[in-house]
Amino acid sequence: MNYKIIKNIVLTGVLSVAAFSFQSCGDDWLDLKPEGRPVGEEVVVGGFEAKVFGLYGSLRTNGGVSDFSYVWTHCIRADDNEKGSTASDAATDGNVFNNFAYSATNGNIGSNWNGHYKLIFDANALINEAGASGDTSAGTAINIAEAKVLRAFAYFELRRDFGEIPINLKTITVPADEVAPKSTVALVDAQIIKDLTEAKDILPIQWPSSYTGRANQGLANTLLAKLYLYQKDYAKSLQFANVVINSNVYQLNPSYDTEFSKDGNNSKESILEVQKLYDTPIKYTNNFYESQGVRGSGAWDLGWGFNVPSAGLVAAYEAGDLRKKTTILTSGGPDIYNSPGLTLPAFPVVVAQQYWNGKAYTRPAERVFYGTNKNHWENIKFIRYADVLLIAAEAANELGQTATATGYLNKVRIRAGLANTTASNQMDIRNAIKHERRVEFAMEFERFYDLVRWNDANVVLAPLGYTDRNKYFPIPQDAIDKSQGVLVQNPNY
Repeated sequence: MNYKIIKNIVLTGVLSVAAFSFQSCGDDWLDLKPEGRPVGEEVVVGGFEAKVFGLYGSLRTNGGVSDFSYVWTHCIRADDNEKGSTASDAATDGNVFNNFAYSATNGNIGSNWNGHYKLIFDANALINEAGASGDTSAGTAINIAEAKVLRAFAYFELRRDFGEIPINLKTITVPADEVAPKSTVALVDAQIIKDLTEAKDILPIQWPSSYTGRANQGLANTLLAKLYLYQKDYAKSLQFANVVINSNVYQLNPSYDTEFSKDGNNSKESILEVQKLYDTPIKYTNNFYESQGVRGSGAWDLGWGFNVPSAGLVAAYEAGDLRKKTTILTSGGPDIYNSPGLTLPAFPVVVAQQYWNGKAYTRPAERVFYGTNKNHWENIKFIRYADVLLIAAEAANELGQTATATGYLNKVRIRAGLANTTASNQMDIRNAIKHERRVEFAMEFERFYDLVRWNDANVVLAPLGYTDRNKYFPIPQDAIDKSQGVLVQNPNY
């Protein structure tokens, strides 16, 4: 096998998806070792490697999947998050997402829909072409399995954002192929489970280091555990969470600070990350963290300043919780990450907000190394092992397995520098888990969805304007218009 040819074909396929985010000074990059791509014959190579790597490129480059639009749709709706920036900057979107004034013509909601369906359609094309090819090799079976997991991830994201959505497994050759009616949430869940079940045992438990970031058994089983938790099928949720835990592949990063830095990229805690390589001559640009960095002037111009902590989140941490200093930066002090002398200027003279998202922060040494203030080098940590532990804790508690639940809960608390929980009955443990999820995943992607699935949103978010209809976004008007009446708008929009 001429692997040099295969490698070049693979990289060319990735470039076709992400050309605008590539910067190169020549052809030297062909000899590098890009994240998530094969370099040597370490594992069997499938016949659809180029297309599957293109899917990973789509995770990074598709609008609405891992960019600024994703921040709007997945973060800012929660009570712990505020729009940020300045009062006049994106004021309309601030009202839409902070105050639940959704509109079917909102561009970020449309980007969320289109970006995830683009990922689904790309996965469909690979799965269908590979299935029709007659290639039954182990490598191609893995390629198909990877595509199914990424398709399941996209459907899960859409399912919790829009509720009833179209299930479309076609290869898109003409625009009419994109049109399909909505399916019930139960049918969408069944499709997600089918994809993950078919894929999970074909995928490797782990990939060699030169394949960093590719879907594996742990991701498939984690998505199953998470979906079953949303369905309140606690036995199956715990079953699949335990498969991940007992695989002994994952562990919490001992340092919460490090986890949210370049040094935390692809740590043992990683379940799913968007790879953001930013080394010469390859630079994958992405505005996810840039849009959330500290908004100031001069040396403190670290980003656009969106998605900042609310006062309620600041007050939610227990005394001594190490996660607070990582997650919340305060204008005027205390020292950032407890680093002496490293303090944000006072609000509002140099910076635009009192509190900032520490998980988007760029460390001074990294700014010097990369020659820019804005964070383009930290991977986007979509799913971490901490989520698996807290899924297991919640499912076990709902099943009445108190010792198991508190054991998993305490693993997360110990990493945060806290003592074991004092909760001992089901209700208290349930509340302790809710609190732990709030502070563990603060400024990430879980809070709004947790409140909805716990049926707490009507109480917690009501002062912000939330009503039952806001559980889901409206279907984008462009998609409804394109369908010529096949797609029906969500209720009360």
